[in-house]
Amino acid sequence: MDQKPDQIPQSESAVANPVYAGFWIRLGASTIDSILFLVLIIPLLIGIYGIDYLLDLVRIVEDLNRALQLWEKTGNPPMNLILSAKTEGGVWEFLITWVMPAVVIIVFWIYRSATPGKMMVRVKIADAKTGHEPSTGQVIWRYFGYFVSIIPFMLGILWVAFDKRKQGWHDKLAGTIVVKT
Repeated sequence: MDQKPDQIPQSESAVANPVYAGFWIRLGASTIDSILFLVLIIPLLIGIYGIDYLLDLVRIVEDLNRALQLWEKTGNPPMNLILSAKTEGGVWEFLITWVMPAVVIIVFWIYRSATPGKMMVRVKIADAKTGHEPSTGQVIWRYFGYFVSIIPFMLGILWVAFDKRKQGWHDKLAGTIVVKT
């Protein structure tokens, strides 16, 4: 018997009554993913650009820290320090730090509905209407929706803490939810 997504039987309780993953568990998953990416990315970049690349990163963090302290004291952002906080990497840096993570995350979302961090904390992404696996289009929209979510002071990410379905703006744009498994 064929059923429409809105007529899913109650016996499929995980789909019918999802337990939404809140802000803190999702932050934990994101932290795990970030650490895993750093473990992969930093050695690659050092292998390509040498140890000076790592020293550049330390300088950037110090410059940004100084910039934040000046901003706090003066009330004006020191744009010269903020704009100078960049590495001299090339196309490999862009591919390794931007393209590779995007591809890896999207592939995990397509095939597992979760990144390694989400799997470790036992949550997954689902279609907000059906509760089933999201489509490829949804996960791509979701990824690029992160940029919309972070631009205005991370409000789209923080939204997860206050939304009744625990959706960030990226989830709302993609029509997804994150549920406990």
